[in-house]
Formats: sequence, structure tokens, C-alpha cells
Amino acid sequence: MTEIMMNKNAKLSQHLASPSEATLSQTSELDGLRLSPHFTLGELTKTSYDTLDKNIPSRVAIENLRNICENWLEDLRYSYNALYGDSGVIPIVISSGYRSEEVNRLCGGAKGSNHLTGCAVDIRCYGPEHMIRMASILLDIADGTRRDFDELILEKRGTTYWIHFAVRPEDCSATKGYACQSKNRRKILFDCR
Repeated sequence: MTEIMMNKNAKLSQHLASPSEATLSQTSELDGLRLSPHFTLGELTKTSYDTLDKNIPSRVAIENLRNICENWLEDLRYSYNALYGDSGVIPIVISSGYRSEEVNRLCGGAKGSNHLTGCAVDIRCYGPEHMIRMASILLDIADGTRRDFDELILEKRGTTYWIHFAVRPEDCSATKGYACQSKNRRKILFDCR
């Protein structure tokens, strides 16, 4: 793992081993750790909730996030831009990735959510057409690579659109009981209110 220096004395690797012994003022200090060429740990752990645990993921959760970024989000970004990026590169914006139990409770997340283990991301969409195009690409990636995902949920609240996308690890023992009653289920849902 890449080492990131914080506050002169603490290293990210030490912080992850013992979150209560080190502090971070904001997740922006995690931006230096790249999970893949276009995604950082900082953007996949950002939250508007100020919690005691600072929403710092475990090493296992970081590896789960890395899996989603390397094997899914990079392909999604490339494919979307190849098809629709006529006027330049269009970024993939993550509105929620890893959530600690405290953050998950505060934001109204489901108990046992894949977010708790770094196995899920919420991808911001700019309307129904954008959401459907992104979901179609994710399904094409799954079919083309023969990799499975756990959840692909197209969600809408008011005028806000996003895709909840989750991939469980091959080894379910790494999730410590969260959201791993079975392997990837390839569950596809619409939740539009």
C-alpha cells in the first residue's frame, strides 16, 4: 500500500490499523491514495457527516473499493466517454462509497449495506437518460467480462438520480459478516420515488 504522511507523525497505514489512535481533519487527506488511475480513496470515503471515526475504512474495505474502481469504474469511464464524450472527458462522479456504521446510520443506509465493507458505490447521474446509459454500460461490462456484480439499483429521489452499484469480493470471509450471506446476486432494481 502507498504510504501517505499525515500530521508529521502518523502514517495512513498506522491509522488504518488503529483508527482511534490517529485523527484526520478531512477525508481530503486521503486523496493522495489512488485506487485506480482516475479514482482516489478520498473521493470514495467523502461524507458530509462529521463523525468520530472520520469514515476511515479498513484495509479490507480499501481493497474492495480498489476492486470496484479497477474492474468496473475505470471501464465504465472509458466506455461512456468513447460513446458519449464528444465534447471532452466526462468524469464519473461518486456521491457515496465506503460508509462507516455511524455514517451509514446517519444517512439512513440499510443495515448490512454493501457500503459498510467498501463493496458499493453510488454513481451520480444527471437525469434518466444518463442513468440508463451508465447502467447499460455496467451490464455490458458484466456480460463481456463474465464478472458478476451484487446490485445494480437505479435510484431517484425528487430530481436526484444515481446508480447504486455493488460488487462483493470472491472471498466472503473478508466482509466480517456484513452483506455476505451469498455470493454476487446480480440483483437489478428500480427505486424511483
